[in-house]
Amino acid sequence: MPAAAITLLAEAIKPRAGRRAWHGGPTPLGALRGVAAEQAAWRPGPRRKSIWSLTLHIAYWDYAVRRLLDGSARGAFPRAPSNWPAPPASAEARAWAADIALLRAEHERLVEAVRRVDPARLGRRPPGSMGWTSGVLLVGIALHDAYHTGQIQLLKRLWMER
Repeated sequence: MPAAAITLLAEAIKPRAGRRAWHGGPTPLGALRGVAAEQAAWRPGPRRKSIWSLTLHIAYWDYAVRRLLDGSARGAFPRAPSNWPAPPASAEARAWAADIALLRAEHERLVEAVRRVDPARLGRRPPGSMGWTSGVLLVGIALHDAYHTGQIQLLKRLWMER
């Protein structure tokens, strides 16, 4: 049963090919299909997040949780500041494609790390986790990604209605 829990958690983060996410909506990468740089950079109001900033935020937390799970050395996330990296000042297609690629790479690395988690570790805290067990981190990142993917979906709709 514990190995099944790891599979279940990995598929909550990234469903198998041909399957939708558990909540019926897209994954973070699926939500970005067809989103152009101009749309990604758009903000619905002052001090509001953009699709681009949400994309970088999701990528950062996939990176951070993966590091905790696989024990890799703390490095430097390629965008700054860490938690809410700043999108570029101008909406260029090349920069947007690079940031989608960053999310894709971090998401894939996270899923691979999740699949390697020893089920016996689910109730244990990985070093540096600030009190969270591996199981809580796995559930948390799946919920985090789903929550922000919902925000991306809402921003896409608001963009069309602006």
